Amino acid sequence: MQSMTGYGKQVLQLPTKKITIEVRTLNSRGIDIRVRIPSIYREMEMDLRKITAEKLQRGKIDVNIHLEHTGGETPTKINKPVIKTYLKELSSIYDNPNSDLLRIAMNLPDAILSDVHEIGEEEADAIKNALIATLNEVEAFRLQEGEAMEKDLRIRVEQISDALEQIEAIDEERMLRLRERLLKSVAELKESVDENRFEQELMFYIERYDITEEKVRLKNHLSYFDKTLDSGESNGKKLGFICQEIGREINTIGSKANDSDMQKLVIQMKDGLEKIKEQALNIV
Repeated sequence: MQSMTGYGKQVLQLPTKKITIEVRTLNSRGIDIRVRIPSIYREMEMDLRKITAEKLQRGKIDVNIHLEHTGGETPTKINKPVIKTYLKELSSIYDNPNSDLLRIAMNLPDAILSDVHEIGEEEADAIKNALIATLNEVEAFRLQEGEAMEKDLRIRVEQISDALEQIEAIDEERMLRLRERLLKSVAELKESVDENRFEQELMFYIERYDITEEKVRLKNHLSYFDKTLDSGESNGKKLGFICQEIGREINTIGSKANDSDMQKLVIQMKDGLEKIKEQALNIV
């Protein structure tokens, strides 16, 4: 199991450059990749996105690449001939010798020459490998988080199973109490009734409070949840769907309970299920 929360960082040192790659991930319904890279590497963006998507599969993913030039030469140079021409032209316009003509000239087109060349295949491969290493760190982070989440999920599913066992233990007694209460109510009316008709009406009424099917289905859903955890795959969407089915059965049991002790157990199960749902939202 993997959490969708993760972080990784790698620093790639090239002869004249230091490239820092950071990847942060958060939970999301699908996969949402945002890439921030220097313009020199813009042509690599699609490849970097593809590598990231194949590795992480799901989540809101921020990929940040920072470039720092460490060589002796700067990536930009002043275009001296153009600047001189600009200054000459500006001087013929402005008589004031205190005018900041150089500042104006520096902001005009082609005043700065970019010394950036296309990146080579070796550098591109180095960046891709560094990204893969960063994504491996993110995956390790996610797995560590997922391990803790899985332990918590198993505990909470077990708590719901324990509450269901307690409900099963008191259910038979609850139905007997319900039957006795109805018989007592009829007896207090001091009216003679058709025993066969009364028995039919009584059974129909009691069936409205029967939770046998809900107990069986809930037990099956909890077992399926455990099997999904044991599958070795990280499938948050599937777990989320099973949670919906578990919630449906718990709600029905609550609506049919008509018993204070059972209602207390239903509330406990609902509370545990809400915590499971919160965890499932952050599972890849």
